[in-house]
Amino acid sequence: MPIALLALALSAFAIGTTEFVIMGLLPDVAGNLHVSIPSAGWLISGYALGVAIGAPVMAVLTARLPRKRTLLLLMLIFILGNLLCATASGYAFLMLARVVTALCHGAFFGIGAVVASRLVAPERQASAVALMFTGLTLANVLGVPLGTWFGQLYGWRATFWAVSGIGLLAFIALLVSLPVDKDEKPVSLMREVRALNSGKLWLSLLTTVWFSAAMFALFSYIAPILIQITGISADGVSWTLFLMGAGLTLGNTLGGRLADHKLSLSLLLSFILLTVFSLLFRWSSGEILLAEVTLFLWSMAAFSLVPALQINVVRYGHDAPHLVSTLNISAFNLGNALGAWLGGVVIGHSAGLRGVPVAAALLALAGLLTTLMIFRGGSRAAGQQAHP
Repeated sequence: MPIALLALALSAFAIGTTEFVIMGLLPDVAGNLHVSIPSAGWLISGYALGVAIGAPVMAVLTARLPRKRTLLLLMLIFILGNLLCATASGYAFLMLARVVTALCHGAFFGIGAVVASRLVAPERQASAVALMFTGLTLANVLGVPLGTWFGQLYGWRATFWAVSGIGLLAFIALLVSLPVDKDEKPVSLMREVRALNSGKLWLSLLTTVWFSAAMFALFSYIAPILIQITGISADGVSWTLFLMGAGLTLGNTLGGRLADHKLSLSLLLSFILLTVFSLLFRWSSGEILLAEVTLFLWSMAAFSLVPALQINVVRYGHDAPHLVSTLNISAFNLGNALGAWLGGVVIGHSAGLRGVPVAAALLALAGLLTTLMIFRGGSRAAGQQAHP
């Protein structure tokens, strides 16, 4: 296993923690800043929109830079953004700081996924991407529950100070271990833009939007659901997030292996399971044990999609690996913003918190139908490997 993959995974851990930990801290942030839960939820949507908009912009601005230098620059922006979050004195400043942090997110994961896939043999690309994204899942296993606990103990700003420190460690790891690709050629922006003319590529990006919307419609409001419906204490939320993180990690690993074996099967099966478990949580959320089991299975189904979605867009846009990888992260965060917004709308109306799992299930079903459209009649790129 290349050491550089571990450095990328550590970076993903830091970025994933700062993105997801706000969900566990949502009640604390809302109370401290004197805003409602749906208003605090906009900190999730604001970050996601910052990623969606910033990802292609940063990809264009850094197109001529070597990949290693680009990843290091993006990590410096990440550290700065988290320092701003830690020192935020009000809601507006925190929102601005979240957007600054988000600027590095999309381009880092997009370029990082390309770098990860180049470190291994072609038949191991999905697994390499999955290993990098293991850092993202470990952010949910360790980063989110520990960050939530740390923030509840010392104040939510302390969590962002800690994440800044993790970002610094990730920067050093990348600097030391990431190889310099002497054969790397400058990215041709015109060539990459011309490669975006595939209808199935855009459908593949749409599946990422549906997946992320389904995930974050539920995940964004998991803390208030657990506290108000399931009856779990604030401390218990951290343990549930730990359990969910374990499910995300296992799902990511299994999803990478299944995507290496058969990409279409991986996508279809995962969307089916995500739909089923989202609906099941609508029923099981009222009882602690059933809720915990359902959320573990739901988490497995959710992150089993991540490697397949990333590899799928690169296969349909293999002539533009940097741009399509970055656009996929933008799509992920557009879905993030859509899901968090839709969840807030559902909560604000008569359906309340119990309506959130149903909304997530409908979004996952849309992803399943879009996937069927992609693979209907066979995929012209099914036998191709990505060429990052």
